[in-house]
Amino acid sequence: MFEAVAYAAVGLHFAFLALGVFGGFAAWRWSWLIWFQVAAAAWLVLVVAAGLPCPLTWVEDRARARAGLPGHVGGFLDNHVAGVFYPHGHERAAQIVAALVVLSSWAGLAVVRRRRRPAGSPSRSHR
Repeated sequence: MFEAVAYAAVGLHFAFLALGVFGGFAAWRWSWLIWFQVAAAAWLVLVVAAGLPCPLTWVEDRARARAGLPGHVGGFLDNHVAGVFYPHGHERAAQIVAALVVLSSWAGLAVVRRRRRPAGSPSRSHR
């Protein structure tokens, strides 16, 4: 049972990471999603920049210990992302790429929203 909890925490981590990095693109279709994506991206920045502990890492670590699995050194990115999605030792480059992906999704969302505005409707600056 605890092994399943550990694997579920890893799956939730990947889902959360995907939302934080790529959720802005999904918001092109479902605009309400942008608020969840912004919150996820902000949390990712805080965890990386301030070294905050992630609750999902805590859950995974405790579940692994209770299941009798060997512990991990480091966090989720160190154990499940580095070496798979980017080479070990290139964390800063991966962070820059992720930031550029997020910013480009937000820029694209602004374009999509502008194109969806009905013709003749005033922009926010004219209200």
